[in-house]
Amino acid sequence: MTLLGTWIAAFLTLAIFSFLYKDNPVYKFAEHLYVGVSAGYMVIYVWATDVRPLLLDPFVQTHLQTRSWAISFSQHASLFIPATLGVVMLLRTFPKISWVSRWPISFLVGIGAGLAITADVQGYLFPQVQATLVPLWVGGSVLTTFNNILLFVGVVGTLAYFYFSREHKGFLGGLSRIGVLFIMVAFGASFGYTVMARISLLIGRIHFLFADWLHVVH
Repeated sequence: MTLLGTWIAAFLTLAIFSFLYKDNPVYKFAEHLYVGVSAGYMVIYVWATDVRPLLLDPFVQTHLQTRSWAISFSQHASLFIPATLGVVMLLRTFPKISWVSRWPISFLVGIGAGLAITADVQGYLFPQVQATLVPLWVGGSVLTTFNNILLFVGVVGTLAYFYFSREHKGFLGGLSRIGVLFIMVAFGASFGYTVMARISLLIGRIHFLFADWLHVVH
């Protein structure tokens, strides 16, 4: 079974790499298979982590304890609200009544936006603001002092670049240009990190082909 899985993985890897030559049916097959497997995995994942433990199991467990479905439904009546919203969301597949699905989708987007904003403010904004409140002069440590000054100039310059209430001229213009330099460095570092991550994935697949499949290297 392990040998069969290795050959299947090698075939799919080479099928994806075949796109480097040109778009072809083998690549499309691997692409569609990947999308289908990912969709199936997500369906099973949502069922196993959300629908069954949060919706079905409470009814079943209460029924096993009380031997009454009526008591089970009455105790967990509030679960019918998210269940109904979930079912209504699936009505989007029917064009004539697809407009009904806008209600649960808007409800979901609103809750998601509220939670995301709160999480970003508490998890990113406040810690970043706190991390910039550092002393500019640290006695006995020239490197730390330089670091703190550089951080201060970068933060102020970046904020000045995004200040659009005044035209970027004079001191504000010079400060905003400094901010542009820091922004470009940040974008470059982010892009470099992304490239390194993709190269790491490529190295992993090539190592799999030559080590686990062909046994050329060890």
